[in-house]
Amino acid sequence: MSTDLPDPLERVLGEYARHLELERGRSQHTVKAYVADAKSLLQHWLSTTPGAHLGELDIEVLRAWLAGQAAAGAARTTLARRTSSVRNFTAWLLRTRRIFVDPGVRLGAAKSHRKLPVVLRQSQATDVMDAAESGAQQQDPIALRDRLIVELLYATGIRVGELCGLDLESVDRERRLLRVMGKGDKERSVPYGKPAAEALDLWLHVGRPAIATAAAGQALLLGRRGKRLDQRQARTVVHDVLSAVPGAPDLSPHGLRHTSATHLLEGGADLRVVQELLGHASLATTQLYTHVSVERLRAVHDQAHPRA
Repeated sequence: MSTDLPDPLERVLGEYARHLELERGRSQHTVKAYVADAKSLLQHWLSTTPGAHLGELDIEVLRAWLAGQAAAGAARTTLARRTSSVRNFTAWLLRTRRIFVDPGVRLGAAKSHRKLPVVLRQSQATDVMDAAESGAQQQDPIALRDRLIVELLYATGIRVGELCGLDLESVDRERRLLRVMGKGDKERSVPYGKPAAEALDLWLHVGRPAIATAAAGQALLLGRRGKRLDQRQARTVVHDVLSAVPGAPDLSPHGLRHTSATHLLEGGADLRVVQELLGHASLATTQLYTHVSVERLRAVHDQAHPRA
């Protein structure tokens, strides 16, 4: 199938992208995903109905496209996201008078059946932080940076993109707060504890000056070449540190975010406080972690109680 669409449809997608970015304030990642879904839908439609016009877009086209996605092996969570994405696209087409009936309103929302995330036990999290601290004892700049990466991810629950986007001025060391720019360019303040503060001080005084270059700018965390740390490098660091702890699951930076939220709730934190710390727009997203805690309680009960 050709990846190109007729020029009029390419212009429509360009305007849709500008709407998402400028009017809806969506992140570049979200804009890219939504536009890619809309383009995939249109490509599928034109491959079966050459010369079709936007005004002819109907529910059967949407269902056929989603069925093709399912047949290609798309996961239920992916289908749920793409359903939401295409409904957003057709609603925008209606508002901009490119179509006169919105077929997306008849498209049922797919059930995502979200799986509970894998998280570290509190003892495992302690072992991971100890391993990172042990690796930094010789004060090698990269080891100091790696310790700070895992400490901040676990201490704050921020996203890996938010971590890599931190600048020197994002840190309030006196109050132990990070100023984080989250999804939709929404800013929030997130506290961190004494171990992360210690790792931060060592990085700023010993590690960062040793590898910073002119290209570092105001970036807090740096790669080996002295430029701003990228997400791929941060993921590698997390995998490497966790691999040093026997029995610990192989998690991504997002796994440390899940772990942080779960341990906060297990420690008695209020659900809405955790929502604010994580930067969730919906409380329903944060409530996933209450299910994680319940499942862990059930597992312990089943293992320990004589009449489980």
